[in-house]
Amino acid sequence: QVQLVESGGGLVQPGGSLRLSCAASGSIFSITALGWYRWYRQGPGKQREVVAAMPRSGTIYYADSVKGRFTISRDNAKNTVFLQMNSVKPEDTAVYYCNIESPPGTNYWGQGTPITVSS
Repeated sequence: QVQLVESGGGLVQPGGSLRLSCAASGSIFSITALGWYRWYRQGPGKQREVVAAMPRSGTIYYADSVKGRFTISRDNAKNTVFLQMNSVKPEDTAVYYCNIESPPGTNYWGQGTPITVSS
């Protein structure tokens, strides 16, 4: 079965940087297939929201709150999706979830990794 394993979360000071990784494993799935590759987050007392979304090809979407600071990318050879988080703010504190939708309508989720931005 396909599994997504996240890593790279933790505590970081405002203005700092983190790099989240989401590694896909499983013999019946490849993140190189047609679909969407996304990072979501859910802050304390808030609804889950999409942070960044990358199609197999085409324009990448970023939430206005992270635009210019976060970058989503992918390493096809390692079946891994990344989220580079720069200039982090306390408002970025949340549990971050990796999501892969491939084929359309079929979703896989990471376990969630907490990010705390605090001085």
